[in-house]
Amino acid sequence: MLPANLPLPVVAAIPELRQALAAGTAAVLQAPPGAGKTTVVPVALLEEPWLAGRRLVMLEPRRLAARAAAARLARNLGEPLGETVGYHIRFERVAGRRTRILVVTEGILTRMLQRDPSLDGIGLLIFDEFHERSLHADLGLALALDAQRGLRNDLRVLVMSATLDGARVARMLDDAPVVRAEGRLFPVETRHLERESRDPAERQVARAVCAALEASPGDVLAFLPGRGEIHRTAGLLAAAGLPATADVRPLYSNLPPADQDAAIEPAPPGRRKVVLATSIAETSLTIEGVTAVVDSGLMRIPQFDAGTAMTRLATVRVSKASADQRRGRAGRLAPGLCLRLWTAGMEAGLVAHTPPEILAADLAPLMLELAGWGVHDPAELRWLDPPPAPAVGQARALLRTLDAVDAAGRLSGKGRRMLDTSLHPRLAHLLIEGQARGLGDLAIELAAILGEQDLFAFEPGAPIETDLRLRLDALHADPEGTRPTHQSFRINRAARSLVLNAIRNLRRSPGGGGHSRGGGAPATVPPRPASDADACGGLVAAAYPDRLAQRRADAPGLFRLASGRGACMDAASSQAGAEFLAVAHVEGGGRDARIRLAAPISADEIRAQFASALAVEETVAWDAQAQEVACRRRTSLGALVLGDQPLPRPPPERVVPCLLEGIRQLGLRVLPWTRDAEDWRARVAFLRRLEGPDRGWPDLGDSALAETLEAWLAPHLPPNFRRLRDLERLDLLALLRGILPWERQKRLDELAPTHLQVPSGSRIRLDYTTADTPILAVRLQEVFGLTETPCVGGGRVPVLMHLLSPAMRPVQITRDLASFWREAYFQVRKDLRGRYPRHPWPDDPLAATPTRRSKRAT
Repeated sequence: MLPANLPLPVVAAIPELRQALAAGTAAVLQAPPGAGKTTVVPVALLEEPWLAGRRLVMLEPRRLAARAAAARLARNLGEPLGETVGYHIRFERVAGRRTRILVVTEGILTRMLQRDPSLDGIGLLIFDEFHERSLHADLGLALALDAQRGLRNDLRVLVMSATLDGARVARMLDDAPVVRAEGRLFPVETRHLERESRDPAERQVARAVCAALEASPGDVLAFLPGRGEIHRTAGLLAAAGLPATADVRPLYSNLPPADQDAAIEPAPPGRRKVVLATSIAETSLTIEGVTAVVDSGLMRIPQFDAGTAMTRLATVRVSKASADQRRGRAGRLAPGLCLRLWTAGMEAGLVAHTPPEILAADLAPLMLELAGWGVHDPAELRWLDPPPAPAVGQARALLRTLDAVDAAGRLSGKGRRMLDTSLHPRLAHLLIEGQARGLGDLAIELAAILGEQDLFAFEPGAPIETDLRLRLDALHADPEGTRPTHQSFRINRAARSLVLNAIRNLRRSPGGGGHSRGGGAPATVPPRPASDADACGGLVAAAYPDRLAQRRADAPGLFRLASGRGACMDAASSQAGAEFLAVAHVEGGGRDARIRLAAPISADEIRAQFASALAVEETVAWDAQAQEVACRRRTSLGALVLGDQPLPRPPPERVVPCLLEGIRQLGLRVLPWTRDAEDWRARVAFLRRLEGPDRGWPDLGDSALAETLEAWLAPHLPPNFRRLRDLERLDLLALLRGILPWERQKRLDELAPTHLQVPSGSRIRLDYTTADTPILAVRLQEVFGLTETPCVGGGRVPVLMHLLSPAMRPVQITRDLASFWREAYFQVRKDLRGRYPRHPWPDDPLAATPTRRSKRAT
């Protein structure tokens, strides 16, 4: 079914790809940009026997890319969309019963898997542009591989990438074959322009665009970090007086589809395009007519801080891979030109690849999806990069707070409803709470406003108005979206249109299950009852309970969030003097997060809505809530103080005893334990077990240390140590060593050494903390020739050897190394040498040379 008029480089790799997928259930296709992966591969595989007339689903990282890819595939087949080729993105589906190629994005594949884990009627999943490493792609692949392993051993998975390490992906796919295709790229002349640090990026881009129009005959594609810079650059270009034949076209994710299409489609005859784009245009899209690229060298990425539970948009320098992708856009049709707004010397400082989203994202949506899949621990699934533990822990805590999961991490009934909305768990909870309170319409409007870009556009340097209620007013009172509402800001008509469309879609599919075909008139907004303004704060608090804020006494506009984080807003904002706020959007970073959207809420409302979470405590010596020596009676919700009566402070001489009591309440884990301190304590415990308590080895268990704090810790606590964080300045290892006399310290080092040297020359750290016997975890190849198990304790105790595979996984646990070589080695060798052919597996391990390297490395 492959069209004959597609002379793209990837065509040459199709036979090998067909063979790979016929022989196995997974493959990796690595081909550079412009090779034709997206255009050729789905059609080329459509009639394969193993597909047996079933559908193939191709995942694209963005909605714009999904629509464009589907349109291009259908056009190449000479068919309208919805026939052989269709697409399905959030709130929009164009497909029919005859559709065999379905292009999806925005978590649609995840929804398909959640609703039917066996993917009945689907024979192939294609993960296109996987090098972009979106969170949805990583999650979709993890779930697909789990479904393949447990339910569909005939399901094929194809991962396509331009710049990602294909071998690394292949290893995750059980050593799947890697098929490589050549690219087709015309030479691109790269010029580095000296960047003026004091000049905004948009001014420099505007100048470079003008230069590119003069130096290149075709269209110009300029990369900027975000929407704001794009519109400011467009204004500068308009003022600069571009040629009459040049049209400026913005391109970013929240742009209406018609405007996106105008940027992608070829310019009319006799005209030229200047496309001002974010990194959305790096891959996945074919922008016709581009012969010159202007690269600001900047991109904007979300960065989630698990410690503050906040995501901030950070402007960072592009990676080398992204810069190469951008430059390649100029050479797809003819020789091109790339103007880079950085010096050649700066390129050495660029990172190789942009970090995958899973390492820097809010993982609450992912953990909700995993709960719906029946998985509590992400380690149960296969990931190219596992989700970071801190972000996973924060996500679990949030889902528990929102009643989405129970204490064991199982999905609750409310969690199932939240999952069905396909919204972020916070917004899903807002909708559900709104329905329960009889405020469904208000909840939909708030969810739409919070899920899209801000309705208000602010003048540079103007104060940011944070009141969410004013955004609601703009929806109801200004149908044209153009009336100025304040001297420092105006209504953004494009944003208002997006919000209205979101309202329409949420009304049509309140549970997230329905989808429209797209288009249609914008939603109408009925008159809003005046009482809704008073209810706004309560609904926002339901979605963001950790972001309830209380005004600080420092100055107007300064707040403290329930999580303990500081927050601020412009002192000129109408809410700067509010006592309490329900905060929705904040920008992290710096000492205080910046509040962008919030609604007022009263202390009484907080007490009523969060009654079960309120803490009322009276402390005389140790305030566990504040984690400091204090004497107060207070009613609080997290870091918010709803009632506080001071009591006399304890006298200075009681500070140290009170701090010791606090340590006992919280446990010794609050002390600054390092690995060395843990190891030191475990070594003493080992010798105490070996030689007996009467040989001078003290009990250093938690209970014993807690009972003797006055003896070993108190003398080293200055009187001004009042807070738990003061303890971080302690050298805990030095304090513990002080418990033993010098002679006993020396004997500890002799009998319980920290490291042992193995035949390969490596010094391996012993682990005394996890078992009664010290553990020596070492790769099997590093102990070739070692016949006797190493001993500690003056030769009395053989260590417990964890013999590891090249992947650092235990393959044998033994105290008798000689017996292992005689009896078990050859079975281990049989099991592993096929999996690790690059590592030595000699017939005679006792005569082999120990090594820490692979065959190739040696």
